[in-house]
Amino acid sequence: MRLVIASNNKGKIAEMSDLLADLGVEIISQREAGFNEDVDETGTTFMENARLKAAAASRALGCAVIADDSGLAVDALNGEPGVYSARYGFDESLDDWGRMMLLLKNTEAVPDGRRQAKFVCVISFITPEGQVIQARGEIHGELT
Repeated sequence: MRLVIASNNKGKIAEMSDLLADLGVEIISQREAGFNEDVDETGTTFMENARLKAAAASRALGCAVIADDSGLAVDALNGEPGVYSARYGFDESLDDWGRMMLLLKNTEAVPDGRRQAKFVCVISFITPEGQVIQARGEIHGELT
């Protein structure tokens, strides 16, 4: 079975290949499969965004696709940055380090012991027939 990962992130492709190696599944990136579209993540939830990406690639390619959406939700910031984690601060010049520093700056008035956060990841799998399977995982912790 060929499985397209709706991403061009080499690290993510390698991780998925390792995870699914024992199943005999051929893992390829969306670009390798011929899908070069950047799907707008217009959903308001991680589930919606993961499904949007998987559905767009599956429709275009006619094969099974896995997509994910993930991010950090901070309780003291009412769940922000949430689905906007990769675009936190909406400043194109910010890299991962810059977004992390902005997050710490925005929570500096929050006392220790009240900096609860969770990392959320949703995986969407769509078969060539259009069947959708989604899974959500969370890791809970505290900003330090």
